This record gives sequence, C-alpha cells and structure tokens, in this order.
Amino acid sequence: MLINCVAYRQGVKLADIAVEAISEHLAEPGTLVWVALRDASDDELAAMQREFGLHELAVEDARHGHQRPKIEEYGDMLFTVVHLVEYGPTDELQVGELAIFAGPNYVVSVRNRGTQGFVGVRARCEQAPALLAQGPGFVFYALLDAAVDRYFPLVEELENLVDGIETQIFEPGAARRSIEQLYDVKRRLAVLRHAVLPLIDPVLRLHGGRTPAACVGTQEYFRDVSDHLMRINGTLDALRETVATAIQVNLSMVTIEESETTKRLAAWAGIFAVATAFVGVWGMNFRYMPELDWRWGYPAALAVIGSVCALMYRRFKKLGWL
Repeated sequence: MLINCVAYRQGVKLADIAVEAISEHLAEPGTLVWVALRDASDDELAAMQREFGLHELAVEDARHGHQRPKIEEYGDMLFTVVHLVEYGPTDELQVGELAIFAGPNYVVSVRNRGTQGFVGVRARCEQAPALLAQGPGFVFYALLDAAVDRYFPLVEELENLVDGIETQIFEPGAARRSIEQLYDVKRRLAVLRHAVLPLIDPVLRLHGGRTPAACVGTQEYFRDVSDHLMRINGTLDALRETVATAIQVNLSMVTIEESETTKRLAAWAGIFAVATAFVGVWGMNFRYMPELDWRWGYPAALAVIGSVCALMYRRFKKLGWL
C-alpha cells in the first residue's frame, strides 16, 4: 500500500505526486522523490522498479522479505534491509522488515510486517530543509537511525527483566521459575542480536574508506548510527553473559535445593530406622526375654526409643540436615 509519494526541491516540499509522474520529477534538476510503501504488492513494486529503474535482485528481496539485515550496492543505488523488532499482541517479539532503496535523487522505503510507521521521520526531515536538501543520503540516514533507535527501549526492558530475575534467584523455590524466565530473555536477546550484529560492518563502511555515492556528504551522520549499533551490541553481549551466568547459578540452586531435600529425607529415614531396629528386637518371640515380664518394660522401651530418636534429631538439626 502506498503511504505517500512526495517530491522535494532544495529540501522544500513541492507536492504529493502520483506514481505515474515520478519519472517526470526525477528528470528535473535538484529534485528528490521520497516514496513510502507498506506491505507493498507485486504490482506496486513493479511500478517502483519501472519509475526508478531499481535493480531486479533488490526488488526481488523486497518482494519476498525475510532477508538478513544488510546493505548492498547496485551501481549508484544503495539497497538496505533493516529488521523492525517490536512486541506483538501476545507480548512476543515480532520481526518485520524495512527495505530502503536510495539512489541519486530518490528514496523508496518498503515496510513489511511492521505496525510502527515512519511518518514522524518524514515530518522531522521536512522541518529541517537545510538537511533535507543534502539529498537521499540524509533521508536514508533518518530512516536507518529511526529503525536502530527503536532497539534501545527493547534492550532497556530486557535489562530490567534480567535485574528482576536476579533479585529472585536466591528465593526458596524460585529457581525453576527463574530458569524459564531467563531462557525467554535469552531468546529475545537472540532476536535483537540477529537484527543488530549484521548491520555493524556495513554501516561502518558508510562513513569510512570508499563511501557509496548516495551517502557522500553525510558520513558523519552514519558514524552516529554506527555508534548506536556498537552500543546496543555491547549491551546485548553483556546481557547474554549475565543470563548465561544466572542460568548456571539457578541450576546450582536447583541442585542445592534437591540436595537439601535429600538430606532431610535421609535424616528422617535414619531416625525411623533406629526406632524400627528397637521395635524389631522387642518384637521377636523368644521365650526368655526378661523385659517381657517386667511391669515397666513397655514404658521403658518407649522411653528408650524416644530418647534415641530425640538425640538423633538434635544431632541432625545441629548439622543442618533438618
């Protein structure tokens, strides 16, 4: 679906234009055409390919989606795929895609499987005509920067989740629940890492060495995006290490809890084993057992059994087994 198709000249908006008029405006010197699509159909992508002369391989990637984050050059055109990570209705991370075509005097963005739009990016760019006048490189930067900045709240939320889980690790009976939560966080970290890590090296090439034609004059802006990606990736690595350590601690806590339970069972089994031994001796049907004819034999036997069990209980309690 076409969101908007706008022509700019020297950073100032001229008008919303029809798709059929794109080629006419591209022929005018100093004109920039910025098109935004959402869940584009095959016909819409074919129209964009005709009007802008987009490379067929890049169009094919945008059409099928499910691409790895990347930045590729096709002559004077730059094709970029960025993952859009956001929470879905069931509080699960969903991954969409933003495909960006940046050429000498045009930018085409195609958003797939994402609910958050980039209308605010266009508004901010239009409020800074001096920067917008720099051409497609600045628009490309604005879209890329907006997509990357949306990772920060997700990372911060995962940090808070890990901090909350760490506070309950040593609570009795919470180890198994904590492991489940940690594995959920680990899975979310993997989703974010798959979105961030592949972009680091391509973005580094946009502000150092041989800069693509579409990014000439805007290298310092891409340095800022590169810094954001490095910061996010560093935080994700630290969180992954923290989660791995927390999982090991939780597994140790589960083992300790099981060991404590085993010790309690062993202690009670030992106490009842002694009582059973005494009762077994006095339960034998021998003819000559003096205590059987003794008036106080039964109370004395109970007293002996109770005293021995009490001594054993006290001993196990002192050892921490009970």
